Amino acid sequence: MSALATAELTAIYTDLHAHPELGYAEHRTAGIVANRLRGWGYDVHEGIGGTGVVGVLANGAGPRVLLRADMDGLPVTERTGLSYASTDTAVTPEGRQSGTMHACGHDVHTTCLLGAAATLAGARDDWAGTLVVLFQPAEELGSGARAMVDDGLYRRIRVVPDVVLGQHVMPLPVGVVSLTAGTAMAAADSLRITLHGAGGHGSSPEATVDPVVMAAAAVMRLQGIVAREVGATESAVVTVGSVQAGTQANVIPDRAQLLVNVRTFDTGVRERVLAAIRRIVDAEAAASGAPQPPEYESTAAFALTANDPEASERTRAVLDRALADERSRIEAAGGSPHVVSLPPMPGSEDVGELATAAGAPLVYWFLGGFDPALFAGFDLAGATGLGGLPAGVASNHSPFFAPTAEPTLDVGVATLVAAAREWLD
Repeated sequence: MSALATAELTAIYTDLHAHPELGYAEHRTAGIVANRLRGWGYDVHEGIGGTGVVGVLANGAGPRVLLRADMDGLPVTERTGLSYASTDTAVTPEGRQSGTMHACGHDVHTTCLLGAAATLAGARDDWAGTLVVLFQPAEELGSGARAMVDDGLYRRIRVVPDVVLGQHVMPLPVGVVSLTAGTAMAAADSLRITLHGAGGHGSSPEATVDPVVMAAAAVMRLQGIVAREVGATESAVVTVGSVQAGTQANVIPDRAQLLVNVRTFDTGVRERVLAAIRRIVDAEAAASGAPQPPEYESTAAFALTANDPEASERTRAVLDRALADERSRIEAAGGSPHVVSLPPMPGSEDVGELATAAGAPLVYWFLGGFDPALFAGFDLAGATGLGGLPAGVASNHSPFFAPTAEPTLDVGVATLVAAAREWLD
């Protein structure tokens, strides 16, 4: 299916996997992408939103279709044991030295989109219109798509797409694609909350205002939001992923910091939960006699990922056909090709920003990338929360996350190509 042979796709993938780059630092990856696209005749635009790369292939009058992939890795030290595992390190935006890893499959996404770009460029007699292939930075930071839009994306490439298409590799069996019309992924909000106290000697707590106790009380109360303020038919997750305060056992610090993450599927619930967090933390600070109110900083915000229902149904049919065309590869790997509609996933994405800015429908699906044998007797719906997976299947963001390269890459190319051709003339 791909104009790139399986061996070449695998070589690109293993190289990208071995050299992940954090958000807005994807310089090596962006260079590889830009050089490949130029060789296939694309009009290439670099440096959009920092390190974003866009290739435009005009092929006569017709629809304008955008295919999107993200490029950034994560500050995770890889533990897969793969021969091409990353040993690279980088400094995080917070100034921390960390191992880096493609722990969310963006190397798969980039490789598949390069394969699709090559295939469509080599088959221009089969379609008409304008193809846009967009390689986005900093999806993990929740700001890469918005950065490209704010940097004049559609003005700079002189194309506004009629549809935005994309995919994400997931802990599902190879050969399974999940496309959910309507809400597909949660909204996510990350906050940095600073609690202020009055520090002093650990032997004289009465002379201080202890922000550690303040933080501990706030953490426990925050867990009551979902239990007592979110209805039985609603859904939300509140996670305190980090509590930082002090450096010495006998010194009461003057501040504590919480990193809080919220996942919701409804705008009203989202607003209520965020308001409840402020109410509770403010109240705990006041109850402790804090010398000043807490400070709140939004560090990431993802809108709901919502697939256009009509566009999704139109795309679903061609994804079915694409999987049927790849049946021999999928069955050789022990899989069974089929498209499913799994419940909305609590993970989050910023691809919707590209569609919203264009006023275009979004169709975003999940691509299975793991050995089907690992899912024998497993209810796929149990995988949608990235927890409770079968033994041997690591979730996205795990240091053990390791999709099987083949036939995942060929199937991923086929689905992108089929979806693009459906929307092009």
